[in-house]
Amino acid sequence: MPEMHFVVRWPDDTRTTCYSPSLVIGDHLAPATSYPLPEFLARVRIALRIASERVEAKYGMPCVRAIDQLASIEATAATFAGEPAPTVTVESFAA
Repeated sequence: MPEMHFVVRWPDDTRTTCYSPSLVIGDHLAPATSYPLPEFLARVRIALRIASERVEAKYGMPCVRAIDQLASIEATAATFAGEPAPTVTVESFAA
């Protein structure tokens, strides 16, 4: 199964390289695009859920790395929840 990494720039300009076990992330996020934090979270939740389900369909168990990645993204996003109109930028994709 092809995996993909994507680089996210948070509202404080820190960067995180994130993991998806499937290329489906590219159906939900676009490189060089900024998203309001709630929209970014909604898109990532959908994409990583689908990616994990694809792994489960192929290997019989969900992708723990995708689940852990989502938890990490949600934890980081929570630190910006009190800010007015925070945005997250997807900087790039790498296979």
